[in-house]
Amino acid sequence: MNNLQLAVHFFLQLAVILAVCRMVGAVAARLGQPQVVAEMIAGVLLGPSLFGLVLPEWQRWLFPWDPTQAGRDTQSYLFPVSQLGLALYMFVVGLEFRFDILQRRLASSVAVSVAGMVAPFVLGGGLAWIFFHQTSLFPARTSLFEAVLFLGASMCITAFPMLARIIHFKKLTGTIMGTVALGAGAIDDAAAWCLLAVVLASFDNDPGRAMLNIGGGVAYVAFTLALVRPLLARGQGGLIKEGGLTEAGLVVGLALMALGAWFTDLIGLHAVFGAFVMGVAMPRGVVSRDLIGRIQPLTVALLLPLFFAFSGLNTKITLLNSAFLWLMCGAVLVAAILGKGVACWLAARATGISHREALGIGTLMNARGLMELIIINIGLQRGVISAELFSVLVIMAVVTTLMASPLFDRLVGAGEASREHRPYPPPD
Repeated sequence: MNNLQLAVHFFLQLAVILAVCRMVGAVAARLGQPQVVAEMIAGVLLGPSLFGLVLPEWQRWLFPWDPTQAGRDTQSYLFPVSQLGLALYMFVVGLEFRFDILQRRLASSVAVSVAGMVAPFVLGGGLAWIFFHQTSLFPARTSLFEAVLFLGASMCITAFPMLARIIHFKKLTGTIMGTVALGAGAIDDAAAWCLLAVVLASFDNDPGRAMLNIGGGVAYVAFTLALVRPLLARGQGGLIKEGGLTEAGLVVGLALMALGAWFTDLIGLHAVFGAFVMGVAMPRGVVSRDLIGRIQPLTVALLLPLFFAFSGLNTKITLLNSAFLWLMCGAVLVAAILGKGVACWLAARATGISHREALGIGTLMNARGLMELIIINIGLQRGVISAELFSVLVIMAVVTTLMASPLFDRLVGAGEASREHRPYPPPD
């Protein structure tokens, strides 16, 4: 394909992805699932797991993938656009993030985060030890240390972008539940990426890489919140004119978002963390209100579905084809739910959060979604895990995500606006 043909094909892909996402979304809404879950499922349906299984030639024509063409295929166009959509959305999530509530509920967020890392890591590490010694689910090159760290990190993951969309869908933005879950989810995912960095550094015999990932992430957060945030607060008057954000202000916000995403991607952490932290650093009031108003509609409707679709296009769930693998999948699923959902619920209760809100936090934290798929795809591509274990972890990610919304409605209450989880009043 030449450049013009690639562009034309991309627009066809875009139309198909958006149409399928909305059709699946209509079905998902009847089942109490948010649009974000529909987008994840739509991506899987459009990939080799269903579309490629039923009509393989049509699927390969619509979504060709040919690594020999040095990126000149249509999926190489989908990837950067999907990453842009994800980064923009997480920037908006950061803009909506109630830092004042996090400060009031810091102990709860940290406690939930620690419980949501330690318990699933211990259970995942135990399963990795069993898998390593009793099965061939880890390739011969993978050491026991790497196996334990990788499976433990996979269990620790919370679907941060998906968690944000579910919180938005449930109208929990600015509530105790939503803010504690987002704060804990951000810490958990950052820790999981650091663990992945250690695994890959060990795999490549390059310990300096892990130090760069972890040290660079801590330095970025400190620099952004301690220096960039107060500078923006002092200079926000230059971004506002006649009670609204200027075009220059919009460009400044977008440029800072892109720089944050670029830096965290550069040091080996995912771009979502850089974009999210930069959103947290932006001034509240007119600046955040107008940035959200201008960025959110197009991002949610057009760009973000491409992220979920792209990830689904590269996911295969057909490798889970034996009773043994299904048994292993069941063990992983039980460990994931106990380690994440139950542990986070207990931690929230221990810090004084009401029983109903603690149940909601545990349920939200248990959703893993496509952040899990990103990490395990990296593990598969680098040869840390086998294709069979990859499929087991995909099933775990899909099931824990699908169960989040209906379980939340059952345990907490669908659309309920009780005083227990009404939003805090906005900061002065």
